[in-house]
Amino acid sequence: MPAIVECVPNFSEGRDTAIIEAIGAAVRTTPGVKLLSVEPDKDYNRTVVTFIGSPKGVVDAAFEATRVAAEQIDMTKHSGEHPRIGATDVVPFVPVSGIRMEECVQLARSYGKRVGDELKIPVYLYEEAATRPERRNLASVRKGEYEGLSARLNDPAWAPDFGPAEFSARSGATVTGARVFLIAYNVNLKTNDQKIAHEIALRIRESGRVKKDEQGNAVMDPLGQKVLVPGTLQSVKAMGVLLEAQNIAQVSINLVNFPVTPPHIAFEEVRRQAASLGVEVTGSEIVGLTPKEALVMAGRFYAPDTRDESTLIALAVERLGLSQLDRFDPSRKIIEYQLT
Repeated sequence: MPAIVECVPNFSEGRDTAIIEAIGAAVRTTPGVKLLSVEPDKDYNRTVVTFIGSPKGVVDAAFEATRVAAEQIDMTKHSGEHPRIGATDVVPFVPVSGIRMEECVQLARSYGKRVGDELKIPVYLYEEAATRPERRNLASVRKGEYEGLSARLNDPAWAPDFGPAEFSARSGATVTGARVFLIAYNVNLKTNDQKIAHEIALRIRESGRVKKDEQGNAVMDPLGQKVLVPGTLQSVKAMGVLLEAQNIAQVSINLVNFPVTPPHIAFEEVRRQAASLGVEVTGSEIVGLTPKEALVMAGRFYAPDTRDESTLIALAVERLGLSQLDRFDPSRKIIEYQLT
C-alpha cells in the first residue's frame, strides 16, 4: 500500500483571489500530490487548502505554497476573525494510509527546517511533533497572535524550533506538526451577537473556562494556578465569531478526535446550549474535508434503522444543515470519495 499523507495548511488571506489562486497553483503543480480543495473565508480572512499525496510530494507542495504566501501576503495589513500568527499560519501533516504518525512527525520537521533555513521564517512544532509539552496545543503556541509575536520571540522560552528568533513583520511565524484527522466544524446561530456564540463555546469546549468567585475574581488552586471548569464535550476546541457577510454569529469548532465527539454530537450540544440562551441553531458547515464515517455516524444517529450509506449521508447533510451557507457536495467534501 503506497503511503498517503494529507496536508491542510491554513493561510492568512481569504479575500484576494489572485493570491489564493497562486497558493493553489503552487500545490497543483507540485509532482506527487492531488489538490482536493481551496476554501477561502472572507470574514476569517483565511484560506484552508487541502491536498494529499506521497510523503515527499506533500512536503514539497507545502513548502512551495509557503514560499508563495511569504512573497504575496503582508501580515502588517492583515485583519480577520480567526486567530493567526503568520502568513502561512499552521501546516499539519495527517497520516491517511500506509504511513505512521511518527513518520508524519518527521515530515513536519523536514518542512519546518526547510522553511526556517530557506525562507528565514520562525517555525514552531505542535501536536505530535511538539518538542515541549507547552507547545503541543496550537492555541498555546499562537497565544498573543501575530501582534504579540515580536515580544514572544524575545523570550528565550519561546525561541522557534527552526528559523531565526527574529520578528518577520511581513510573514510572521508558522506552526507545523502532525496530528490525527481534524474536522473544522462551525455551527450557525440565529443571532449576530458574538457574545452568545462565545458563551456557548466556553460551555462546550473541553478546556472550559476559568472558575470565578462571587465577586467575579478567578479562583486559584493551592499552587496559584487558575481553576478551570471543563466544558461539556471532549476533544473539542471552540470559540465564538461573527460572520459579517452573513450577519450571523457562529460557534467555530475544531473536532480534534471525531470518533470521541463527532459533528452531530457537537451540533446537538450547541443547539441545547443555544436554546438555554433563547437562540436557535440554523445550520452548520464543514470547512475542508471530512472522513465519510463522520457523516455516516450522524445519519445513524438520526435514523438508526437505515443501512444505505448514501441515504445516511444525505440525511446527515439535511439534519445538520450543512448546505445553509454553501451547498455541501459529498463527492467534493468527503475525503474517501476524493481518493478514488
